[in-house]
Amino acid sequence: MQTNPYTIRLFMPTGSPSSLKIIEKMNWTGVGVEFARRDWKLHRSRPEFKNAGVYILVGYEEGEDKPKVYIGQSDNFKDRFDKHVLEKDFWDRAIVFVSSNNELNRAHITWLEYKLVQIANEAQRSVVENGNNPKEPNLSEFEKADINQFLREILSILPLIELKVFEKPEKIVLDEAQPKGITDPLNTIVVPAQEDGFNEVFLGEDCWYAIRIGGGKLDKIKYIAAYQTSPISAVTHYAEVDSIEPYGEGDKYKLNFKGKAIKVGPIHYGNAKQGTMQSPRYTSFNKLMQAKVVDDLF
Repeated sequence: MQTNPYTIRLFMPTGSPSSLKIIEKMNWTGVGVEFARRDWKLHRSRPEFKNAGVYILVGYEEGEDKPKVYIGQSDNFKDRFDKHVLEKDFWDRAIVFVSSNNELNRAHITWLEYKLVQIANEAQRSVVENGNNPKEPNLSEFEKADINQFLREILSILPLIELKVFEKPEKIVLDEAQPKGITDPLNTIVVPAQEDGFNEVFLGEDCWYAIRIGGGKLDKIKYIAAYQTSPISAVTHYAEVDSIEPYGEGDKYKLNFKGKAIKVGPIHYGNAKQGTMQSPRYTSFNKLMQAKVVDDLF
């Protein structure tokens, strides 16, 4: 874990941050290059791609909540990415890390690939496309110390370019104290759930994930309730929340339950306005317990 203050420098050679970024860090021999898949042909002749290094492809498959990543290494990036553009459809951006003085050899980049795959699998914040986990290459003690430092620099940079899949999600500490002056706080989130997801996840896995939650409400949520969109169109179950943790990339979260979901209501849609339950809504546990129809919750 990074404990010392640090600065990175971002350079946009084309003037477009979404097309190409060059990433440098003070007192580090490495350099990072982030580019958009659509612009690969524009950037494939850059000098950084002549050096050996490690790379990460990032994108989303249709219907997936977590990003998909592929981690690789190469000493011929032109040929490698020409092939990835043709054969891998999921990725829309890539991040490459090389040594500015070309000191990384094949054993070094193979070790970086091995370690990044291992870390991504342990974090479980992405779908790792690599079919087989690479084996750890043999490095001398001093080589491993040096390449470990190179890896630490990579891991310190990735969150700053919005790639957090290598960080283990830290559970958010819930605020057990009720806000002063509020007797009926918004401590319950009501989420829309389709039948399959409700049965498999809400009831089967005792959790719910890929929820967007406002930062000011994260530590206030104590309960979660499920609105079944079909076939019943009603709030039917709730659970007490044990913990909340980041899920995948961006501002999505996973709520872990303290136990099995409990039946409530059913609280039918009634005469609520169209679209009322298209996204998560906040209410109080007291209202949840007393509501007869959805309008009573909000």
